[in-house]
Amino acid sequence: MSTNATNIKDLENEIEALSATLETKKEELQRLRESEKQSAPAVNTSLLTNSEISRFSRQIILPEIGVKGQIALRNANVLIVGAGGLGCPSALYLCGAGIGHIGIVDYDTVELNNLHRQIVHQEQSIGIPKSVSIKEHLAKLNSSIKVTAYQEQLNSQNALEITQNYDIVLDATDNVATRYLLNDACVFGAKPLVSGSALQFEGQLTVYNYRNGPCYRCLFPKPPPPETVMNCGDGGVIGAITGIIGTLQALEAIKIITGIETTLSGRLLLFDGINSTFRNVKLRRKSVNCEVCAEPRKITSLIDYEQFCGMKASDKDMKLEILPQNQRVSVQILNERRQNNDRHLLIDVRSENEYEICQLNRSENYPIKIFQDENSISRKALVDRIKGEKIPQVYVICRRGNDSQIAAKKLIEELDESTATKVHDIIGGLHAWTHHIDTNFPKY
Repeated sequence: MSTNATNIKDLENEIEALSATLETKKEELQRLRESEKQSAPAVNTSLLTNSEISRFSRQIILPEIGVKGQIALRNANVLIVGAGGLGCPSALYLCGAGIGHIGIVDYDTVELNNLHRQIVHQEQSIGIPKSVSIKEHLAKLNSSIKVTAYQEQLNSQNALEITQNYDIVLDATDNVATRYLLNDACVFGAKPLVSGSALQFEGQLTVYNYRNGPCYRCLFPKPPPPETVMNCGDGGVIGAITGIIGTLQALEAIKIITGIETTLSGRLLLFDGINSTFRNVKLRRKSVNCEVCAEPRKITSLIDYEQFCGMKASDKDMKLEILPQNQRVSVQILNERRQNNDRHLLIDVRSENEYEICQLNRSENYPIKIFQDENSISRKALVDRIKGEKIPQVYVICRRGNDSQIAAKKLIEELDESTATKVHDIIGGLHAWTHHIDTNFPKY
C-alpha cells in the first residue's frame, strides 16, 4: 500500500473516532439538560401561591404581566394621597391587582356630600376618618395585602418621612399647595408621581418625574393666583369623572411597577366627559431652569407651600382675603339690617343653577362671570342702576365668601368716587348664614 493511501486511511479512522466522540458528548449534554430541568423549580408557578394564581389569573395570563409582573405587584409599595373621589377608585383597583402595601393619607372624615363620588365610603362611614374607612374596605376585598392609614394632613414636616416608604406616589388631592409639596417630595426621593385631577365633566392625568420626564414645577414654576383656582367643591364634579381618572391612575401605577413602557410620562391625558373623548397632549421636556429638578437645585428642601401658593393645602372652604375688613360685614349685621328694612340691594353672585337650588329672599342673581368679563353689558347695566337709583348699601353674597369679594371689588372700582353707595361683601357667605342665622337654610 502506498504512503498516500495509508495517510488517507488514518484520517478516515480519526474522523470516525471523532464523530463517535461527538455523538457521545451530545448524548451526555442532553442528559445534563434533562437532569437540570427535572431538578430546577417550576419558575412559572412556584413563586406564587395557589391562592394568588387563582385570584390574579386573569391578569397573570397577560404577556405584559405574567408571573414576574405579578410578583412585582406583590412586592410594590404605593402611596395614595387623598381618600376622596380619585383616591377611592385608585385604592380599589390597586388592591384588586395585588399591590403588596398601600398607604392612604387623608386628614378628613366622611361626609354625606362625599358619597356621590367617593364610592368606597358608605352611609355608615359618615363621621369616620376617610383613610380608616378605605383601609377597612380594602381589608374586605383583599385581606392578604398591607394597608397603612395616615389620618393626618401631608405637610412639609411629614411628607419625606411618609413618602420614603413607598415606590410610587399617587396625587389624588384637590389643591395646588399639596401638588407642589408632593412634586418636590417625589423629586427629592426619586419617585414617580401619578397626578390626576377632575372638575365638572373633565379630567386630566399625567406622570411626573419618571423616565426623564418633566416634574410639576417644570411646567408650572409659579402657582396661579388664588382667586383663579377652582376645585370641585366650588365648581362641582360628576362622580363618574373622578372614577375614570382615579382608575386610570391605578393603571399608570401598575404599568410603572410591571415595566410597561407606555406610561403618561411627558404626556397629558385629557378626558371630556360631555363628548366622551380622550386626547393626548405632548408636554414640554424637563426644564433646565427648574428650581427643584435641574442641577444645581435652587430648592433643596421642602418649603412652606401654603405661603408659596397663597392658599391652604386643603380642599375645604378656601378663604380668600381680597378686600380690607372695612369693606366686609358679617351675616349677623346683614340680618340685622334686613330686619330693620334698611334700603339696600343684596346681590347673589353664584351661578344661575346654584341660585335655583336655594336663595335668600329679596336677593338678586348676578353671576360671578359678569364681574370677570371686562366687557360685560350686564355689569355695566348694574352699575348704572346703582347710580341711577342711588342705592345706599349694596351687599354681595356667594356660597363661601370668596367670589363675593371679587365681585364687590369690581363694583367698588367701577362706581364713581362721588357715588354715596357703600359696597360690602358678606364674610363666609351662605355657609355662614346657615351656621349663624338659619340652620334650616340648605348647605351644599
